[in-house]
Amino acid sequence: MKTTTVSKIIALNHPMIFSMLIFIYSTTMWSQQGITKSHYHLFNPTPSHLMRDFSTDRPDLTESPMTLDAGHFQLELDGINTTFDHDTEGGENLSSRSTTYGGVNFKIGLLNHVDLQTTFEIQKIEIIKDRIRGIKSRSKGSGDLSSRLKINLWGNDGGRSALALMPFFKWPLSASGVRNGKTEGGLILPFSLDLGNGWGLGAQTELDLVRDESGNRDIEYFNTITVGHAIVGNLSGYLEFAARFTPESNTDWQGVIGAGLTYAINNDIQLDGGCYFGTTRSAADYNPFLGVSYRF
Repeated sequence: MKTTTVSKIIALNHPMIFSMLIFIYSTTMWSQQGITKSHYHLFNPTPSHLMRDFSTDRPDLTESPMTLDAGHFQLELDGINTTFDHDTEGGENLSSRSTTYGGVNFKIGLLNHVDLQTTFEIQKIEIIKDRIRGIKSRSKGSGDLSSRLKINLWGNDGGRSALALMPFFKWPLSASGVRNGKTEGGLILPFSLDLGNGWGLGAQTELDLVRDESGNRDIEYFNTITVGHAIVGNLSGYLEFAARFTPESNTDWQGVIGAGLTYAINNDIQLDGGCYFGTTRSAADYNPFLGVSYRF
């Protein structure tokens, strides 16, 4: 078997192993280049005057390839995030609403190019109405809990482009009306590019290993592209397109387009809001949200 084939198998089936190989290689390269911030870590924080610009993984669906500076913490919060959908396919007439209060992404800067993230949903409420049968169901509880490791490969502290590797793992919490209780995970590759004149481009490709209703494991692909620009002062905006594919299932691909705004109160606090709209029949109709991010 060729080496390239082995690498592909490792990347698809063992993303954490692949991530650690990249981590070891990149750490060696940075040490050889003598990057001055490489000696900072969780217990030796990066001084404030050396910290990079505030970067968040929200509000768009495209993750940032930039990591949080070593020894610092960051909280990114969905104050409210609601998805509305009306499905009339196959003779059905179903209206659904899913609302998350307190969707949290808590980050810890481990090294200059590595951060650890914990994501969870404090409260999630799902309501489904069957307008034909006159039936209404309501589920409520805390949502999924996941861990993510972001490893910046280049562009953290300079350059026009940046790339990162993000393996993640969803913990198998007990099943409920708002979570499936299954072990899932995947790998994200976020990329950014400075287009000049205040324009920025972001994109990512993501491979997810998910469980379907029968308990079988499916491979799901999620790809995004976003373009942003400053509007006035500390106010900026973005436009984004995202698509989700599950080739092994019978479901159609889902496409959404969205727009949002961010407002930087200072160097460490940012407010955001926006809305996504389904562009395919299988996608949810619309999804408004409001949130805030805070670095400390």
